[in-house]
Amino acid sequence: MNQISSHVSVDEFFDVVDSNDQVIAQAPRREVHAKKLLHRAVHVLVHDPAGNLFLQRRSLSKDTFPGCWDSSCSGHVDVGENYVTAARRELGEELGWHDQSLPLRPLFKLHASPETGHEFIKIFLLGPLSGPFKLHPEEITEGRWIVPDELDSLLEKVPEHFAGALRHLWQHHRAEIVTAIRAS
Repeated sequence: MNQISSHVSVDEFFDVVDSNDQVIAQAPRREVHAKKLLHRAVHVLVHDPAGNLFLQRRSLSKDTFPGCWDSSCSGHVDVGENYVTAARRELGEELGWHDQSLPLRPLFKLHASPETGHEFIKIFLLGPLSGPFKLHPEEITEGRWIVPDELDSLLEKVPEHFAGALRHLWQHHRAEIVTAIRAS
């Protein structure tokens, strides 16, 4: 699958950060991605009571990893936002999930690198919950629940079907994620 598509929102601005994740400037999305400037993102991993993960398939109109499977929800941290606010916003925008009764549990933070798209990514866990979700059609083409062992198998067989950050975080932090799910 192609990693880049021609559709890009020109209205979005992101905080540009230094190697310590400190804000140093703001720039439009297109410039941040084209120049590979360091910036911030969030991923939320939603799990159900049986320990399955909810994955989303990214819309074909996304500018990175169109049509690929990704975390339950993910997105950039907008100018002036913190990681938690961005995660809650993304849950609402992408999954239609506005219930804040379950806490977002921070798991870890990935350092910005080529594997993360030059993003510092804060990973949160949410659950157990089973939905219902209202998937945003411009962001997500479909969603599905997956058993962690099946995700292992698919990542090995068809890694190109998964967004780069999901591949990276699962490869390096699978045990930590599964342990956190089981402790929920």
